[in-house]
Amino acid sequence: MSSDLAPRASGAAPAPADGDNRYKAVQAKLLKLGKAMDDATLELESLRRSMRANATRTEGVARDIANADLDVKFVELTNNVSLALGGAAIQVRRLHDTAQETVDLTYETKRTHSKLYGALDDIRSNRREKTPKPAFFNR
Repeated sequence: MSSDLAPRASGAAPAPADGDNRYKAVQAKLLKLGKAMDDATLELESLRRSMRANATRTEGVARDIANADLDVKFVELTNNVSLALGGAAIQVRRLHDTAQETVDLTYETKRTHSKLYGALDDIRSNRREKTPKPAFFNR
């Protein structure tokens, strides 16, 4: 009963918060975040299934230990492992649901941002004259 979990090679965030708030940069960051969270939900679902399968196998091992008339403490310990794996699988499912909700909100935010600022970006990026920097008119 091993796990395929391994740390990722890169510890960096998929979309760094670097203060670049230009329209296209924000859209790219939201897209990267959405894709990374999509990947995370797939990995979490795989982890949940694996934990559930391990819990079921461990329950079978506990039954086999009991049928072999081994010491009761080994049956109890193995049952405890099975229960712990089942409980962990439930928590991973909750984490998966939260990650999926975050994915949905990320894509919704990307669409809303595009709806609100996409036309403005088209206008600003297609003209030859330079656009004043933000807060230029606030003097």
